[in-house]
Amino acid sequence: MLDLATILAGLSDAFAPMTLAFVLSGVIVGQFVGALPGIGPVITMAVVIPFTFVMDPLPAIGFLIGIMKGGTIGGAVPAVLINVPGTPDAAATALDGYPMAKAGKPEKAMKMALYSSVTGDTFSDLVLITVSAPLAILALKMGPVEVFSLMIFSFAVISALLGESITKGLIALVLGLLLSTVGMDPEHSTPRLIFGEWAFFEGLPVASVAIGTLAVAEIFRHIAQTRHGSTPAAQTNKSAAPEDRRVSFAEYWKCRFVMLRGAVIGTGIGAVPGVGSTAAAFMSYAATKQSDPNPETYGKGNIKGVAATESANSAVAGADMIPLLTLGIPGSASAAMLIGAFIIQGIQPGPLLFEKQGQLIYGLFGAMLIANAANLFFGNFGLRLWARIISAPASIILSGALVLCLIGAYLSSGGMLGIWVMLAFAALGYVMTSFGYPVVVLIIAFFLGPRFELSLTQTLIVTDGNVFGFASHPVAVMFLLLTVVTLVLVWRNNQQTST
Repeated sequence: MLDLATILAGLSDAFAPMTLAFVLSGVIVGQFVGALPGIGPVITMAVVIPFTFVMDPLPAIGFLIGIMKGGTIGGAVPAVLINVPGTPDAAATALDGYPMAKAGKPEKAMKMALYSSVTGDTFSDLVLITVSAPLAILALKMGPVEVFSLMIFSFAVISALLGESITKGLIALVLGLLLSTVGMDPEHSTPRLIFGEWAFFEGLPVASVAIGTLAVAEIFRHIAQTRHGSTPAAQTNKSAAPEDRRVSFAEYWKCRFVMLRGAVIGTGIGAVPGVGSTAAAFMSYAATKQSDPNPETYGKGNIKGVAATESANSAVAGADMIPLLTLGIPGSASAAMLIGAFIIQGIQPGPLLFEKQGQLIYGLFGAMLIANAANLFFGNFGLRLWARIISAPASIILSGALVLCLIGAYLSSGGMLGIWVMLAFAALGYVMTSFGYPVVVLIIAFFLGPRFELSLTQTLIVTDGNVFGFASHPVAVMFLLLTVVTLVLVWRNNQQTST
């Protein structure tokens, strides 16, 4: 366990002027891009990662965490005002948020979304701070065979739940693992799949791959879909009554059990790789509607519906960090971006991180709590501004984002090679999403590929290449059985849905 001095030193680092400035800036940027339908925090994180190369680890990762958390707030703005979610997880918020806006209560809906989002996010952060260190100690007791089996299980869950079908998810997974093998063979130090291009000896540029598949591909898609260069303007009738423009403490307190249930659901789902915040939001909404004595009021402007969805989808943000920090396994696109930032900084997420970088970890915990407070502060003052942003011309937003992508890819690779790789993966990402293949699975597999290969090599050595060697590792057998059960259950569910 970490000593108290290390914990206090890490928390104090979070309040250093440089770190504080970048966390606050990240929150503002996150709220800004979250309010823009189609941009979102994940794409923004992919774009800005190359610009964190020259920064210290804590300000760099704190900046990305601020973007991730701010995006959950911003995504609710267009969902409430124009019924177009700024982020996928805000789709459930629109069910009651938009009817509230049509009834003349847009500010009330947005403020309830803000308060419940901060509540759920803070709850999951406290769970993360409480359980992550003990889980890391437990993870250290796992050998290479157990780690290998755990990664197989995680890959199965992510592939099955993030794609339209298990087959497409597994294809994206295999492609990501294949791309991760480009470069030097870690066992024999021989080049693989570089095709005479020695710039690839250390592997494909991580930032260029992420920017291309996640950011540029979506920018191209939105450019193709944009008409006349402008997005819909938010036009709502505002009530003159003061009580329709604010959320009183009595109204907030009335939703306390709804927010608590949403936070618990979001935290539980966020700790499982691959499920995601969108599922958490709809599950919380369904649970709240079913438990309410007046379920017919939902979908017609019930403020509890907004509280249920926002507390759940925001709680996923903190819980996503549990498997990331303790096991080194990202369970979502935003977590994949964070693990990419860790790798760029020369830090390998996993249980050893608490031993080797304990001060950094608790600095991140402090940065997360600061980001929650900043979300509340800037959200209270910025909701009107973010509401205006969604009517900005799409041509300006998309072209500016594309320029940042080009600059980021160039800086991350030190030349034009990064830009060519980015464009190639942009084309790949565009084709994959067009045919329903999940690019997030590809990105996660690409980031985890080297670690998976190392675990596979160590497992073959421990078991002497004999599959029956797993018999002496019951935890590994359990994970493999869970893998089979997961795939079978998802396959049967898909079969029933299709019929």
